This record gives sequence, structure tokens and C-alpha cells, in this order.
Amino acid sequence: MKRSQINAAIRRMEETAKKHGFMLPPFCSWTPENWLGKSHAYDEIRETMLGWDVTDYGEGKFDELGFTLITLRNGKLNSKYQKTYAEKLLMLEECQYSPMHFHWYKMEDIINRGGGNILIQVYNAAPDEKLADTLVTVFSDGRRYTVQAGTQVRLCPGESITITPYLYHDFKVEPGTGPVLLGEVSMCNDDANDNRFYEKLGRFPAIEEDEPPYRLLCNEYPPTVEGEKA
Repeated sequence: MKRSQINAAIRRMEETAKKHGFMLPPFCSWTPENWLGKSHAYDEIRETMLGWDVTDYGEGKFDELGFTLITLRNGKLNSKYQKTYAEKLLMLEECQYSPMHFHWYKMEDIINRGGGNILIQVYNAAPDEKLADTLVTVFSDGRRYTVQAGTQVRLCPGESITITPYLYHDFKVEPGTGPVLLGEVSMCNDDANDNRFYEKLGRFPAIEEDEPPYRLLCNEYPPTVEGEKA
């Protein structure tokens, strides 16, 4: 994925968040230069991977497969960061798709924070982790109901769905409704160990540096240098 694509995606999400009145924390606006000299006081950002994340899943088709997100807060089990919860803000363009996956441990609520409608296709995971054909129980804004396997649940702005462990789900914008800003409120997030993609995919993109970075991604922060006081 080209750095210019990443920069453009971040700028679009900044504009969309502002449009919908979602104010971002200060570290989201730091430049690479701002990161130089940041002391151990900011280790929580580094170690729980707060900040920007742009992915094409290693497939090189970001306009079709991928999305932009910010991890706003996160904990890390068995560490000094004792939060038991996480929060993200995600943006999908109308043509983009986030592929089918489940989490072994994490429970999350996905909330349509504004823009178009999001379609979330749901399947239970079978014991062999394939797609089961069993009825899926959906929890949405205080309502409990069942749907057929493979149903696309529509979330209009303001609506949400609870995603339980072992529930396969994907994200796709309903055509004609425009880009969507999604919230995620969840248990601690661990992208390294708690994503089971139905088809084998990468998580972080290989980057072609065709221009300087506008913002650093959450896996790019420079290490702390002892003695720094910033």
C-alpha cells in the first residue's frame, strides 16, 4: 500500500469525524516530528497501540478491501494498563469491504456513528471454525431476535449490534448511502492474537514510501529514548 493512499485515507477520516462532530484525542493530530522526544509518559499509546490504523489486509486493493480506523483507548491484560475495555472509531468508504472474521475472546458493540448505512453479515462459527448454517441470535439496541445464517443486518445512523465471540461478521456500506463512521466499544483489543479471518489475510500493510507520512500508524511509533522529558 502506498504511503500517499494512507495519508489521503487519514485526511478523509479527519474530515468525516469533524463533519459528524466527533472530536479526536490530541495524539491523533501528532506529526512524525511531534513523536520525536516523547517520553515514557506516553508509553500507554505505544504499548496498547492507540492511534491511526489503515489496512488493506495485504491485498493491495484498499479502494475495495480495507478501511481506516483509530484506536481511541485500550487496555492490555496482564500488564500495567488495567483497562478492561477498548474504543475505536472506524470509517468505511461506500465501495470498501471489511472481510469475514470472528474473535475468540472479545465481545464488542458496533455502532453506526453517522453517514450511510452499514450492512453486517453474520454467521455462527461451527466447531471446525467454518461458517455454520444455524440460526444467529442478534442483540441490537436492547432487542434480541434471530436471523438466518448469512443475513445482512442493516445499521442506520445511531443503531448498534453486539458481536459475541465466535460470531463471524463482516462490514459493507449499503450502496448509495455514502461513507460510514463506525464506533466500536469492546473488551480489550488484541489484533495480534484475537482475529480469526475466514480467509487467510494479513493485518498491517506493507508500505511503499512514495511520500512522507502525514501521521504515524499505531505500529510505527519510534521507541522512547532514555532521559527524554517531553
